[in-house]
Amino acid sequence: MYKTKLNRFRIFCLLFCFAVVSKTAAQSVRISGKVLSSERGSLEGLTVIIQPGNLTTITDKKGHFYFTNIPKNSKSLTINYTGYLPYEIKLSLKESAVLLPDIFLKPDIKELEEVVVTDHFGFRRKKEESLNIETVNSSFIQRNLGGSLMQSLQRIPGVKTISIGSGGSKPLIRGLSFNQVIVVENGIKHEGQQWGADHGLEIDQYAVNRVEIIKGPSSFMYGSDAIGGAVNIKPVPAPAKNTLGGSIDFTGKSNNEQFGGSINLFGRNEKWFFDTRMTVMDYGDYRVPTDTVHAYNYAVPLYKNRLRNTAGRELDLHASTGYVSEKFKSVLYASNVYSKSGFFANAHGLEPRNVDTELHDKSSRDILMPFQEVTHTKISNTTSFQIGNHQLETQLGFQKNFRREWSHYVNHGFMPPLYPDDMYAPHNLERQYDKEVFSIAIKDEFSINKHQFTVGINGEKQQNTINGWSFLIPAFQQITAGLFAYDKIRISDLWLLHGAVRLDYGKIEMEQYNDWFPSEITENGQTTSQYLKRSDDLNRTFQSFNWSAGVNYNPGKLALKANLGTSFRMPIAKELASNGVNYHYFRFEKGNPNLSAERSYQLDLGMEWQENKWSFQLSPFFNYFPNYIYLNPTSQHDIYYGAGNQVFEYEQSKVMRYGGELQTRYQFMTGLSVEILAEYLYSEQLSGNKKGYTLPFSPPASVLFGMTYSPEIKNLRDTYFSLDYRYTAVQNQIVPPEKKTASSNVFNFALGTKLKTGKQDFIISLQVQNLFNTKYLNHTSFYRLIELPEASRNIILSVKVPFLIHQ
Repeated sequence: MYKTKLNRFRIFCLLFCFAVVSKTAAQSVRISGKVLSSERGSLEGLTVIIQPGNLTTITDKKGHFYFTNIPKNSKSLTINYTGYLPYEIKLSLKESAVLLPDIFLKPDIKELEEVVVTDHFGFRRKKEESLNIETVNSSFIQRNLGGSLMQSLQRIPGVKTISIGSGGSKPLIRGLSFNQVIVVENGIKHEGQQWGADHGLEIDQYAVNRVEIIKGPSSFMYGSDAIGGAVNIKPVPAPAKNTLGGSIDFTGKSNNEQFGGSINLFGRNEKWFFDTRMTVMDYGDYRVPTDTVHAYNYAVPLYKNRLRNTAGRELDLHASTGYVSEKFKSVLYASNVYSKSGFFANAHGLEPRNVDTELHDKSSRDILMPFQEVTHTKISNTTSFQIGNHQLETQLGFQKNFRREWSHYVNHGFMPPLYPDDMYAPHNLERQYDKEVFSIAIKDEFSINKHQFTVGINGEKQQNTINGWSFLIPAFQQITAGLFAYDKIRISDLWLLHGAVRLDYGKIEMEQYNDWFPSEITENGQTTSQYLKRSDDLNRTFQSFNWSAGVNYNPGKLALKANLGTSFRMPIAKELASNGVNYHYFRFEKGNPNLSAERSYQLDLGMEWQENKWSFQLSPFFNYFPNYIYLNPTSQHDIYYGAGNQVFEYEQSKVMRYGGELQTRYQFMTGLSVEILAEYLYSEQLSGNKKGYTLPFSPPASVLFGMTYSPEIKNLRDTYFSLDYRYTAVQNQIVPPEKKTASSNVFNFALGTKLKTGKQDFIISLQVQNLFNTKYLNHTSFYRLIELPEASRNIILSVKVPFLIHQ
């Protein structure tokens, strides 16, 4: 009897539960679906939300998501994922099980490129590197667009340029330049004719994605020539999967009436990609806020304030292709950068007074003699792959820098009055330099416990030939090789230690050079005609051991760093064996074959504080050279090759340098911020003929006050208005024949925005440089010696139109 009642009770419970479940099922729904993106395929780890009720689930490895027991009155399903546009779909649930069609998220390309990737990367690099590093992206370059890449980077404290004209410049980092600062593009050291102040960088700034400025000795990473710092131009990242797109840039400048632009096209399927770019520029003579300049005490009137013969044009071609998978990546880069630009006609050659001003002033866009043509060809391959715990990378590179300087033949000394018809060089070819460089590098990164090791080896071979009727440096060959090891030790979340060692070997062989014309030599009362020897066969080798040690301490909002290390630089051919007139400086330069390699000891410190509304960064340094190489003016004068030019000889001395940079920023309210960027440098020669003097091109102290307003405007994004005021102090510390430079006050204004028309973005930037048309001198300018002021007011309009054909 008891068992019968118990069984009846069990049956009743089962029937009751079934009724409840049936009723609940009639009021709820099962929903499933899949989330993908065109470039990554299935998206794992996304949060899918159903409203109302804020019901959530996570996608699995294949992008699938599942909901059960969802109320039939659910209204919407939303997905938010970093780097992609938000997704929302309205729900109408009538069946008990709903399978949604595949959901494809669209990438928010601009936000990902400009904010998420670049800014976060730069912030992390600063906190984890003991060297002082500044990182900027392509948006920064567009916002501060100048006539060249380095002119666009001058807003960074500690970074200046040695500029010639409006289209050429070379980097000056903490007062060091020429072969003391290297430029790395796509992992390959850029090899142009770095030794000349009139030799700019053959770099297309429109092709630059991200730039790291390393302020301080970087020889342990890059070898010789990085004794003063490095400009590391990072490669453009591979396009997203299954995309085809690009961008078009238009640029116009009022001062030199420049027009041109750049077009980019990229594409990728699952693993293969390509990226191409073409840049074209054409500009006229640029203007200065004066109608007269003094070229070595000779008054030169300027027609319509233009520097005659400073026009130029540029054509740059780039292409890359590669294969990318999870553990393997190989990219082939190829580029050809060509430029033709004139030299200021009244400040070049031995006879600057004999300039046909009527011919030059007919047009502001023609390029007459004297002018330079430079073609830089670069081919490289970077391959990286993973084997176990090791990330290996190989780099192969070839470069050819072909530079020609054209000028009318002018005889001096014992040069024949008429140029011989049977000469090996063309009639107007003053100088020609042809450099070919082959390079190879292998690097391995791996981790063992708390140690992150990087070891590598690199080598480079240069072949340099010369031509032309004027001589300055001989032909030469150069071989360099280096081996390095670097260890980053993560002691804890707060402490990082760094240690690095490097061994380097270098060899340079220079060829003998004799004049192509005879000179009269009088010895012991007898006069004979001789083909004078300008340079001897010379063979020098150099070896160096360098080290670096650093520490990072990152307790939350505060970040502290310190780095102590050595660095070195091989003397270059010009320093060892030059023997001729430098027409750009009206002087005779003579090399010293006994120079030893430069060596440097430097201490770098850094402190950074990040708060919600403000940030503060201080980067002091101390630097000592026991054997700095410099060009010393002597009491001698040249009698064979010029009109009595003063002779300058290369020598070495002890040098002390110290200084630093300050950056602080405060956010007053939403959309309004101010910043202060300041820099200071002191340098002094402690021995030699110039004891007590500073170093050439030493930038004076300066401070920049900037204010930026970023309002929210309907139908516009990332809108900004900014005003910069830069005060540059007087520079009384000079090295003759340099001149003292007065202080200056310069204002720059900029604005920009992103305008969306249909599905198309327009990125618009407008600058007004030298807003009040101030007449001032730049102490680090190539033309400072002839008291040539900086450019007049310049209005720069830049429009960038990114497009996506397929995704």
